[in-house]
Amino acid sequence: MIEKILFPVDFSLSCEAMAAYVKRAAEMFGARVTLVHVCDLYGNNGFELLVRNLREVAEDHLCIAQERLDSFLRSEFPPADCARILRTGEAAAQIAETARTGGFDLVVMPTHAGRFRRMLLGSTTAKVLNDADCPVMTTQHAATIAPRPLEHRTWVCAIGLSQDSERVLRIASREAAAVGAKLFVIHAAPGDAEPNVRQRLDALLRATACQAEIRIAIGPVKESLLNAARRAAADALIIGRRPQSGTLGRLRDLTYSLVRDSPFPVLSV
Repeated sequence: MIEKILFPVDFSLSCEAMAAYVKRAAEMFGARVTLVHVCDLYGNNGFELLVRNLREVAEDHLCIAQERLDSFLRSEFPPADCARILRTGEAAAQIAETARTGGFDLVVMPTHAGRFRRMLLGSTTAKVLNDADCPVMTTQHAATIAPRPLEHRTWVCAIGLSQDSERVLRIASREAAAVGAKLFVIHAAPGDAEPNVRQRLDALLRATACQAEIRIAIGPVKESLLNAARRAAADALIIGRRPQSGTLGRLRDLTYSLVRDSPFPVLSV
């Protein structure tokens, strides 16, 4: 069950807009939120190094980062109830490591905000999706607009009938039940799909004791999945990530493009 949520912050307007979304997720799952910030100790404008040595610059950056983290979103996440962690190093690696060593059940963070979002994910978000062992929930949003509210009426799980499908469906069934959501299972298939797809999906639901409605979408996979999710009025889309192995890691092209282009919050498990 999701009991510990990690919320990476960089003190931007995007993070401020994300706060209500993270708080809602915590309320839905009955989870505690921890904020984490990764400080760049040696980021400088060049002029600093003319008047101070590198060690002094690093110490100053760390002190400022700690003060900002302690005061950031205090009303939404009171420090007495929500821990705050300051790390240094490469952002994505430190976020994934914090999630792993801290036993977090979920990382919640935005996709890339801005006009280039349809071309790429933010590099940190993409790396966390690839490196984190726990599920990662992402949502699109603009820098000053709160993301689409996270609700629990209808959740959609995209299933590809791979060896990993049973694991993904068990997680989707468990988390949807935890928040009282109706679950749809969607499988995208080309027009010449094998005739026993529905029988295989029925067998998968029986094997996982999952109570869900099956829908088969015909056509290009990404477009078919997103269109089917829209017709189901989805509040969240659940997709699987491959176990981390090989040179490409967890992110497949389909996973990447679904997270990048989905108008719904995406839970990648």
